[in-house]
Amino acid sequence: MSETPDFADPAYFARHDTTPDTDFYTQPRLVIHVDDHASAALSDWFGKTLPAHGDILDLMSAWRSHLPADARYASVTGQGMNATELLENPALSARIIQDLNMLPSLPFKDASFDAVLIAFSMQYLTQPIEVLRDIARVLRPGGRFHTAYSNRLFPTKAVAVWQACSDTERAHLIAAYLQQAGGFTALAAERLVDGASGYDPLYVVSATKA
Repeated sequence: MSETPDFADPAYFARHDTTPDTDFYTQPRLVIHVDDHASAALSDWFGKTLPAHGDILDLMSAWRSHLPADARYASVTGQGMNATELLENPALSARIIQDLNMLPSLPFKDASFDAVLIAFSMQYLTQPIEVLRDIARVLRPGGRFHTAYSNRLFPTKAVAVWQACSDTERAHLIAAYLQQAGGFTALAAERLVDGASGYDPLYVVSATKA
C-alpha cells in the first residue's frame, strides 16, 4: 500500500458472499485455521507478551485461542459467532455471541481489559475502524491490542482490500486502520514465522492504548 486508502469507500470492504455471517458460521468449524507450527509459535509469543493475571478479551474467537495451556489469567472473555466453538474452548472463562459486522460496539464497560486479541480473523471485518475504536475504549490505560494473521482465509468472506494486499502490506493496512481509529500508539509489526520456511507464515501487529 503506497498511500492510506479512503476507507469511506465501501468497495474496500466488499465481499463475494454478501449473505449474513450468522448463516456462514452456523456450522461449527473445529479447526485452528493455521498449521500446528504457526499455532505453537503464536502460543509461545502470547505466553511471553500477555500480562500474567490480566483480563484478556479474545475477539472473533473459536474453539482455540492459541493461548499457552499453562497460562493463568484473571479472565479470558471470548466473543465469537458459533456457540459450539466457544463452548469447546478451554481457555475461556466467559463467552458472548456477537456479529461484529452487524454490531461493532462491544458490550463491555470502559477500561475493562488489559489486552485484546484478534487471531486470524481481521480479514473478515467490514467495519474494522469502528471495532478498533471500541477496542481502545475497553482497554485499560497502557493496555495492548494484538492481531495475528497468516495467508489463509475464507475467500468468499474476506474483504476486498485484504485480498488485494500481500502479507507484508497487510501489516501496513492494519496500521492504517489503527491510525484512523485513533486512541493507539506504539504500533509494531513482527513476523514470527517466515512462509519460505515451508510453514504457514505468521505475523502479529500490536498497538498500545494511548
